[in-house]
Amino acid sequence: MYNVPMMKKQIKILKDDVETKLLDFVRMPGRYIGAEVNQVQKDLAACDLTIALCFPDIYEVAMSNSGIQIIYHVLNSMENVAAERVFSPWTDAEEVMRQKNLPLFSLESKANVADFDVIAFSLGNELCYTNVLNILDLAGIPVRTANRTDEHPLIIAGGAMSNGCEPIAPFIDVFIIGEGEETSVELAKLLIELKKQNTPKAEVLKIIDKKFDWAYVPSLYSFEYDGDKIKSFSSGRKFKNAVVEDFENAPVPEKPIVPYIDTIHERICIEIMRGCPGRCRFCQASFTRRPLRFRSVEKIFEIAKKNYDATGFDTVSLLSLSTADYPELEKLLETMFGYFKQRQVGVSLPSLRVDQQLQLLPKFVSNVRKSGLTIAVEAAPERIRKMMNKPLTNENLFAGVDAAYRSGWSKLKLYFMAGFPGETEDDIRQIVDLSLELSNMRRKIAKRPGELNVAISWLVPKNHTPLGWLGQKPKEYFENAKKIILDRKRELRANALQFKFHTIDRSVLESAMGRGDRRLADVIETAWRNGAKFDLWDECFDIKIWQDAFNKHNIDLDKCAQRTYAVDEILPWQHLGGPATDYLLSHYEDAMSLA
Repeated sequence: MYNVPMMKKQIKILKDDVETKLLDFVRMPGRYIGAEVNQVQKDLAACDLTIALCFPDIYEVAMSNSGIQIIYHVLNSMENVAAERVFSPWTDAEEVMRQKNLPLFSLESKANVADFDVIAFSLGNELCYTNVLNILDLAGIPVRTANRTDEHPLIIAGGAMSNGCEPIAPFIDVFIIGEGEETSVELAKLLIELKKQNTPKAEVLKIIDKKFDWAYVPSLYSFEYDGDKIKSFSSGRKFKNAVVEDFENAPVPEKPIVPYIDTIHERICIEIMRGCPGRCRFCQASFTRRPLRFRSVEKIFEIAKKNYDATGFDTVSLLSLSTADYPELEKLLETMFGYFKQRQVGVSLPSLRVDQQLQLLPKFVSNVRKSGLTIAVEAAPERIRKMMNKPLTNENLFAGVDAAYRSGWSKLKLYFMAGFPGETEDDIRQIVDLSLELSNMRRKIAKRPGELNVAISWLVPKNHTPLGWLGQKPKEYFENAKKIILDRKRELRANALQFKFHTIDRSVLESAMGRGDRRLADVIETAWRNGAKFDLWDECFDIKIWQDAFNKHNIDLDKCAQRTYAVDEILPWQHLGGPATDYLLSHYEDAMSLA
């Protein structure tokens, strides 16, 4: 297959075609025009390496992702590298593009995506895979690695899904496992060097595989199967998560792009801490994003000021997996409010855990935007929280919510899950009881209950977590749990509670994909060819397409989602970074002893 040297490409610019064939025929042309404030546009022909950064969702979602903006900044900071953005066209734009034979293009230069040296995908969820295939197809690129030649771009993928990427492995040349700020630079430098030497792509892949222990080239590895099980992996190699050791000085964009249209999150986003001190046994990020690292208050404040001057956004969001655990949170908030309050710029704490620390911060929290306070309770009984290693007691929960109400909040958003091992119907019923109790606490302060939006999701066992060996509960279990919750709400006349349930079929598919092996690639391609795309969108998701695709390849979707792995068998993800198996098993055994 790969036998043609990597020669310098001529990049076709499609600006005139985009303006005449597309923009007048779509509902939201602002998704496709580019030219936003702070975008970076270079002379592609003058650069040694061109990279199309792809986020497989629409513009409004993609532009709200801080990770894509960081990598965009990192790569464009390299003088001889040009990185341009490519997002999934919405269904109306795709229809026009296919009818008029308009290939997929980048936002900055309106360049033909197939002419870039590299296409790099950010994979944040198992249900974005069909969009990846759709992007490749819209660009005129064969979706399978085996069907591509050196004339096609190198296809790279990173993001959280790289830690469990086997289902999509046959479509990707290289997976970057772990954090991308430094790996993207190292890989770009190597590719420039190899490109100048006219190195054939097959050799490029071998060199990448040999040089980096965080780069996984799936075409160089194979599996032998025995029924449902993996009999052997062609190498005992264990890849490692790339880690940015000096998080204090890790690159961040000083001039983030300012969209022309409303996006999901339109604000300054600053990651103040990476990793999480907690080890919730259902949370993949808790176990894969290590070690725990912090930025200083001074650095965060410096970034915030530069971003504000460059964008004019009216909200600064302080991001982390658990913002309450930032060791200098009080000092940080005091510094931020001292500067931004007079400028009428709010501060958002989207992941503030409600515990004793919130009680210590009423004078600061009173200045935080009151759009709603999010509390990830996860389970109503403390018994289940303890089993899941969730560091939240009812005492701290009640005290924290009381502090929030007294600081001016009237709305809360609660997150719960159902489907834990050892869970009973009464445990599920307690979700309503606890939520109502938290709502009624506000009556002591404002004589009206708090408005609670309660989101219920269904436990999806994740790879690289202690629950990764467990099968998901059957679909009927979740349907019954939903009925129990709604019946209890009616029984208690809990009108202040609004429940929203995650789509059960989508959770089942997520479980199957998240812990599946390479054989699911056939299912993904079949589902995509039969119309599956935007599977995270209710108006597009069709479980029947997926059921038919699983059936075509003689795989049972429900059994795949509910599969329990033996503790001694080869897991489809165990070579892809993450903690040591013995460590996860110790957590697993502790959890099961409490179930």
